[in-house]
Amino acid sequence: MATDSARLQAPEPFIQRPPQPTGPLAPQTFMRGLGLICFVAALALPFISASPYLISILTSAFIYIVLAMGLNVVVGYAGLLDLGYIAFMAVGAYTSGILTTTFGFSMLETIPFVIVACIIAGIIIGGPTLRLRSDYLAIVTLGFGEIVRITANNLSVTGGPTGIHGIPTWSFFGWSFADGLNLFGLYFNSKILLYYFVLIVGIGGGVVAAARLGKGKMGRAWKSIRDDEDVSEAMGINGYRTKLMAYIIGAIWGGFAGTLMGAHLSAISPNSFLFLYSALVLMAVVLGGMASTPGVIIGALFVSLAPEFLREFSDWRFLLFGLLLVVTMVFRPKGIWPENSVLPFLKKREATEPVDDENAEAVKGS
Repeated sequence: MATDSARLQAPEPFIQRPPQPTGPLAPQTFMRGLGLICFVAALALPFISASPYLISILTSAFIYIVLAMGLNVVVGYAGLLDLGYIAFMAVGAYTSGILTTTFGFSMLETIPFVIVACIIAGIIIGGPTLRLRSDYLAIVTLGFGEIVRITANNLSVTGGPTGIHGIPTWSFFGWSFADGLNLFGLYFNSKILLYYFVLIVGIGGGVVAAARLGKGKMGRAWKSIRDDEDVSEAMGINGYRTKLMAYIIGAIWGGFAGTLMGAHLSAISPNSFLFLYSALVLMAVVLGGMASTPGVIIGALFVSLAPEFLREFSDWRFLLFGLLLVVTMVFRPKGIWPENSVLPFLKKREATEPVDDENAEAVKGS
């Protein structure tokens, strides 16, 4: 029987891994601080300007960020090209819309049903199709998006072409955002309360959760599948199950964004879930930088706010928007903020010399 001393032990590394930089200019510390500053600035914005137009477009932009972070799990982390992602947003929006307008549920009470509906939708489309790759998977997901939209357009329970109207805003234990809130002599109307809810729960919770998933064990498995599925399966990773998990998690994020959008607009229709919107969300992920949390946020803000900033140009704004996209992709082909990019003024790990031991010398000699 072998003793503990006789067990095989891994050799010492030939190159010592350099330590992580510390201090305020360390990449992780700096980015967390910058993110916190931007979050606090967004919290303070309604005290500076609370115009209904500004609050409305920013709320829509934040919902786009939540939606893009869900697609980033599918496309950026797992490498699955999904051209029908807006269908999961439709599933979430219609589930919450039907339950609130027909059965009298509050928006909070619909969340478990939305999660279950999105999981079922993810399994239905992902179960039989995730064994496909590249263009074949993209074509199937595109068809799924159109099937959901056409189905909603022809069912009476979804309101047909007119959709569902009068979707209530969020309410908690009898108190609704529609009632407003007086706090320290300041009055917050329903739009501002929904703005804060989307910012705190959607951005502060959903975005951080998606980013943490990408850095965990599951996220490393997704990236391994993305880089080389055959090699990762040879290393013991179940590729099909890992991709299905990414697809389901992305579906839940999309469904939650759908509930937020339904409460924000108070009405949904099949025209709200055209293929164009799937392309725009995918564009936000690719334009910002796949698998990059700051990049996806920047890309979602660009895609959602650029047409609004160009509204003064009337019919020319979409042409200018397209030109901006082309110019951005020409000069930043990997995205505005690629994965693992570090600002030039931040500290970086310094390379170290190989360990001077017998093993390293033997490797050098061979």
